[in-house]
Amino acid sequence: MHAAARIGPNAVLQHLPVLDAAIGPAHRGALLHCAGVTAPLADAGMLPEDEVARLHHAVRLFLPDRAPAIQRAAGIATGGYILAHRIPRPAQALIRALPAGAGARLLAMAIAKHAWTFAGSGRFRVAGHAPLRLEITANPLATGPADGPICHWHSAVFETLFGALVWPRLQVVEQSCAACGDACCRFVVTPR
Repeated sequence: MHAAARIGPNAVLQHLPVLDAAIGPAHRGALLHCAGVTAPLADAGMLPEDEVARLHHAVRLFLPDRAPAIQRAAGIATGGYILAHRIPRPAQALIRALPAGAGARLLAMAIAKHAWTFAGSGRFRVAGHAPLRLEITANPLATGPADGPICHWHSAVFETLFGALVWPRLQVVEQSCAACGDACCRFVVTPR
């Protein structure tokens, strides 16, 4: 993890209402305190990568049974925010109008261009298109050790974006995860 690396605030902001609903505001505050994270303001800029990583790790550490659902819900909310505020409507219309394969390529290229906002110091790449494979090497949010893939937030963001713009019915599977000792976090996106 690089001290100067930063990640978009939605990696934290979208967790807050989900945590409030799951464990209540008081326990959410305690979890943030244990993680050494201050709840950012709604208009926060990019956040230090290590703070974001500490929150994601704390959710998994202190709420192990609920973490996948919490992080998935926060990822879906993050994807919704990106669709509402970060991908211009004309670009969304273009991606939807293209054949699915071409739309997926265009969206994957756009995601790669802005990967620093969700991968921080990690290295993102599109590893293939048939099926679509997205990889993050040295993913700062995949802290381990873990017995299985833990990147539920990333998976849900990808699912939301590709589901809204390319394939209404799809599946995102994290095939490998750095937290498990794998070389990278690999996400396979396939239509159903």
